[in-house]
Amino acid sequence: MVVDPGQLRLLALIERHGSLTAAAHALRLTPAAVTQQVAKAERDWQVPLVVRGPRGATLTAAGALLARHGRTVEEASDRAEAELAALLGHLSLRLRIGTFQAAALHLLPPALTALRHRHPDADVSVMDVVSGRGAAEIGAGRLDVAIVASWGAPLVPPPHLRAHSLLVDPMVVVLPDDHPLATGQPADAGLRLEQLRDESWVSILAGHAAREQFHDAARAAGFTPAVRFETESYDVAQALVGTGIAVALVSRLALTHAPGTTHRELACPRPYRRLYAVTKSDAGLTPLADLLIDLLRDVARDITATWEAPLREEPRPSNAPPGA
Repeated sequence: MVVDPGQLRLLALIERHGSLTAAAHALRLTPAAVTQQVAKAERDWQVPLVVRGPRGATLTAAGALLARHGRTVEEASDRAEAELAALLGHLSLRLRIGTFQAAALHLLPPALTALRHRHPDADVSVMDVVSGRGAAEIGAGRLDVAIVASWGAPLVPPPHLRAHSLLVDPMVVVLPDDHPLATGQPADAGLRLEQLRDESWVSILAGHAAREQFHDAARAAGFTPAVRFETESYDVAQALVGTGIAVALVSRLALTHAPGTTHRELACPRPYRRLYAVTKSDAGLTPLADLLIDLLRDVARDITATWEAPLREEPRPSNAPPGA
């Protein structure tokens, strides 16, 4: 026969409390339900297990033998309950975050500061994760929240993940501060990409979504950019622009105002990227994830409020026709 651990535990409780009623109370059952369970156990084991009397209930020799194993079941159940409570308590305070450089520098720190004020005992860790790996790290259970970027097209995560929109981050042109397009027209005048067709460019490495977006935007503007320098970092790109040897297309959030540089907004259509916080669809074990996302959105609103007024409106996709 298949041993039912619940029957063993029931017998241990009857032995401990000395009555079916008290055992029923411990199990949060009715006395009638416990009586039925005892009858079923006796049928399953094919031997009397409980002797009912005017002063309660006692166990037969067979019942006492099984109750001894029932105590083991009960102790294991109590340990399991305590360990699960400890685990859930730890998970409720644990928050493992993955993010890329620009978000780590400009978006995450104010949110983490606010989180620490609300939950000083939070167990927070942060790791550097490129956007293309963020969803996979969440799916593998190595992160609770991943801040990722998607260039142009909205992010569509797998069904078991959820993408929480944070902000739209337009691309701007970074120029040497003595560039004719920087000195020859007002700072609030938007540039068109075709005005930069003859420039040397610093660009993100080939194969990256940002590089593909850049080439698509240049193609739509009627030219093939002369990429002289490649890097995986917007910070490096801006430092190179500061030497005067090239221009670059850089995310607004990633602007460093490197020495020797200035930036100009792009006239529409303006390439952009979207920032998301990715979590599991059911993040119930990590309640701090929801709080962090709310705080990130607060920071995002504060950041975009400091940008020029036109940027507070969502840019059109880079492939939108003029006048759309």
